[in-house]
Amino acid sequence: MSKRGRGGSSGAKFRISLGLPVGAVINCADNTGAKNLYIISVKGIKGRLNRLPAAGVGDMVMATVKKGKPELRKKVHPAVVIRQRKSYRRKDGVFLYFEDNAGVIVNNKGEMKGSWRYRKGWLDSGLFPHLRARTEIPQQEKLGRGRQVPPPFRISS
Repeated sequence: MSKRGRGGSSGAKFRISLGLPVGAVINCADNTGAKNLYIISVKGIKGRLNRLPAAGVGDMVMATVKKGKPELRKKVHPAVVIRQRKSYRRKDGVFLYFEDNAGVIVNNKGEMKGSWRYRKGWLDSGLFPHLRARTEIPQQEKLGRGRQVPPPFRISS
C-alpha cells in the first residue's frame, strides 16, 4: 500500500520551508565551544535523484565543527536547526525569518550538549520542547559594541 497522501495526525511537525541544504555552514548558538557547524546530512530525508537533502527549523542534522574547540573538531555531531534566513509560514499565516542560520549541538536523544542556548530561536515544530526551556536572551552588555538582539522578522499575509 502506498504511503503517499495518507496525511492525518502522523506527527506534530508541519511543513517548514527547507532553507539549509547539505554543505551549509551555520552558527552554533550554544556554549559548547563550537562556532560554526557544517551540515553533512539531514535525519529523516529519503531523497530523490540529484536533489540535495535540506533542513529547516526544528530538523535534526549531522554536522561537523569547522571553527571551535579542538576536541569538538573533526568529529560528527547531531545538531538541531533553531534559526534560518529562509522565510517559513506558521499555521496562523505569519511568515517568519531570522537574520542568520543557527543550530545547537545535541545528543542522539535530542537533549542539548551545552547548558544554554544563545538568543531566541523559535522551534514551532514542537519536536524538541526541552530546547525551549534553556534559552538565554543576552543583555546589551553581553553582546558588546552596542549591538542589540534583533527580533525575528515577520511578513504578514
